[in-house]
Amino acid sequence: MSVKAFELVPVVERELLTGDKARINIECLECCGKYLYVGTNDCFIHHFLLEEQTIAKGSVVYLSQKLQQKHLGLKKAVSELKAASALERLIVLCDATIYVHDMLSLEVVPSGSAKIKGVLSFCVNENPVSADPFCVELGVISSRRRAVQIYTVHEDRVQLVKELGTPQQPCALSLDGYFLCLALTSQYMILNYSTGASQDLFPYDSEERKPIIKRIGREEFLLAAPGGLGMFANAEGMSQRAPVNWSEDVVGAAVCFPYVVALDEGFVTVHSMLDQQLKQTLSFRDGHILQDFEGKLVLASTKAVYMLVPLPLERQIQDLLAGNRVDEALTLTEGARRNIPKDRFQILHKRILQQAGFIQFGQLQFLEAKEHFRKGQLDVRELISLYPLLLPASSSFARCHPPLHPFADLNQLTQGDQEKVQRCKRFLISYLHEERSSEGQNGVREEVDTALLKLYAEADHESLLDLLASDNACLLADSAPWLEKHHKYFALGLLYHYNGQDASAVQWWVRVVDGDLQDPTRSDLFEYVVDFLSFCPNLDLVWKHADWALKREQKIGAQIFTKRPVDGDQGSKMNPEDVVTYLQKHSHALVLYLEHLVLDQHVQKEKFHSQLALLYTERVLALLSQPSSPAQALSQARSKLQRLLKESTLYRVQMLLGKIDGVDQLLVEQATLRGRLGEHERALHILVHQLQDRSAAEDYCSWAATPQEPALGQQLFHLLLATYLDPDVPGGVDSVAAVDLLNRHGNMFDAVRVLGILPEGWSLQLLRPFLTAAVRKNAHEQRTAQVALGLARSENLQLLHDRLKTRGGPVVVSEKKGCQLCHNTFSEPDCVCLPGGVPVHTHCAAQRLRDSPTKRRLENGSDHT
Repeated sequence: MSVKAFELVPVVERELLTGDKARINIECLECCGKYLYVGTNDCFIHHFLLEEQTIAKGSVVYLSQKLQQKHLGLKKAVSELKAASALERLIVLCDATIYVHDMLSLEVVPSGSAKIKGVLSFCVNENPVSADPFCVELGVISSRRRAVQIYTVHEDRVQLVKELGTPQQPCALSLDGYFLCLALTSQYMILNYSTGASQDLFPYDSEERKPIIKRIGREEFLLAAPGGLGMFANAEGMSQRAPVNWSEDVVGAAVCFPYVVALDEGFVTVHSMLDQQLKQTLSFRDGHILQDFEGKLVLASTKAVYMLVPLPLERQIQDLLAGNRVDEALTLTEGARRNIPKDRFQILHKRILQQAGFIQFGQLQFLEAKEHFRKGQLDVRELISLYPLLLPASSSFARCHPPLHPFADLNQLTQGDQEKVQRCKRFLISYLHEERSSEGQNGVREEVDTALLKLYAEADHESLLDLLASDNACLLADSAPWLEKHHKYFALGLLYHYNGQDASAVQWWVRVVDGDLQDPTRSDLFEYVVDFLSFCPNLDLVWKHADWALKREQKIGAQIFTKRPVDGDQGSKMNPEDVVTYLQKHSHALVLYLEHLVLDQHVQKEKFHSQLALLYTERVLALLSQPSSPAQALSQARSKLQRLLKESTLYRVQMLLGKIDGVDQLLVEQATLRGRLGEHERALHILVHQLQDRSAAEDYCSWAATPQEPALGQQLFHLLLATYLDPDVPGGVDSVAAVDLLNRHGNMFDAVRVLGILPEGWSLQLLRPFLTAAVRKNAHEQRTAQVALGLARSENLQLLHDRLKTRGGPVVVSEKKGCQLCHNTFSEPDCVCLPGGVPVHTHCAAQRLRDSPTKRRLENGSDHT
């Protein structure tokens, strides 16, 4: 696709160069700094001074002034011109001879050796191998033999350095360092004139068309290949760039990065080296010279000289972006990296990426746009600002200038198409979500989070609650009205809570629960509010809304108190007595809270235990007073009461007994209370004779027989057995119950005592299970006692052994054994044993202790005498 990369600007018009002489044609050109040299077919060299001027809109024009002209005194055309500015010399090829002229006066250098004869063509080594700055290296094609010669041109002489033969006659050449790129009669080749190594490139017929060789960089050349291709080749004979497809009739070529410019009979074509595409075509008739001079592209017809002026790369890129040619603009930007300072390029590159992103955003190509935004490090507020009302009112953001895009807002971009608007909003949600997770917000978190909140609320997005429940920077002043506008009252409460305004949060939620406002976000909002209050540290707020919750539903409302953490801050703790007092008007909630204190938290306080037991009792009595009460409800109520009476020991027994004494339906409860008073015989009488429930009587004995008081358990079972065997009670002796009790709980009885109270007429067969268990129990206890005794004796023996070991071994003293301190023998058995078991005299040890610096250590030691 086309792009305006160059402008064709006249430099030397026909009238200034040839006047009305029709036969005079331009043959060659050379440009050095502000000087332009033109060689013509009438053996003249024309010298011009060029002045570059910039006019309106950045256009460039050239003013040329003819300084002089010089006739070489021959009848041949001037074939080639090359300037050597370091020497102030102009190297001229005319009539197969190279002459050296002064650049300013155009006079021949006065030295007979300053010329080379028999030359077909020559070139200057722009990457010279010589370290002499005042020396120019030439590559010369000999017209007399198949050879290439290397010369050095000095201020006053020309010197042959090397001559190399070639397999065919060369017709064009270019030189870089030691490497010659040659066009032979039928092929191109690379030749290293230092080593003599050569590399054939590809075939080429020089008779069909003129070969072209242009040095484009260090050890890299551009060649005209068959098939209308411009081929690149390096010194190793490899091509590291894709070829350019130009015209079959190309007569000249040059490189102005990143473009390859080619000249044919009617046009100048411009191809990109980056993507090999044709970018620009300029009409130019009778063109036959195209040269690159120090970055300037000079173009000539037979009568006039022109300059191809490259447009600034930034302008070219902006033109491509203006045509929505994003890929080409980015390719050109990347290609310009080598020609632009690093800092400036980074700024330019980021801006181009951002512009490209907005172009693709405008085309709804969201994936590509997102990629460019990220690479270009776009200030996300540039994108948010396109969406009306998303930026907070307090934001000081102003759009980039010059602007990155032509859009005023999203409505202009989409032309009011709501489907496109929604697509753009979904993209922004995705982009902001990723941006929020990337930790790259750089001080714009408030704008990002607030914009996300507004988008989520508007779209009824499920992530709205996640945003508000997490760490966020949503601005309250902007977000609250927006949530209220879109009826997101639950989210509004979360926002107030995050900003420390719990009272406002609960107020909004209460209005939703009461039906004053409609928000279907949470169907269990009442339970949520109760749970929120149970963890709320603001006790004033809790007390304020507790009555509302309890009036609505006591079972759930009581969770405000029952779920409250017991290990919270001192200021957020509630006094249980205050809660109990407060809940007096809410009986069901009071029961739930007391159950929480007594059964769950195991609070050991008589007041709470007694009150809970009393409430249980009143509930049971109330159900008993109503004949229509469901049996299941009564059973559950009695089960709770019985459990509390058995598990708790802190309630006031007499008070409860006074409530239920005489109530025939509560005999089990009465027996339990009698047991708490220690009236076990009466309790068992109630269970056995009044309730006539043997199982309940046995359970009572097991319950009362705590592990801390095993003797009490045995006493109770004996008492129960005596009750069964009492002949004075109504019904007399209950032999079946007694036998059954003994056989099932034989381990709870003293067998000897039982045998003493059993009637003499009972059959031993009836008591076989009991007697068998008793014998086994007795044998087990005896054997266990024997084992324990044996273990105790063994332990005692082990302790005696350990004690003997700690006393140490014997100390041997004899008249033949001397003291280690005085070396005298022992005359009496008294001695002191030093560490290590060495015996010494007592007086020697005392003396050593007095004289030794380690007296303190020895005093703490353990000596044996």
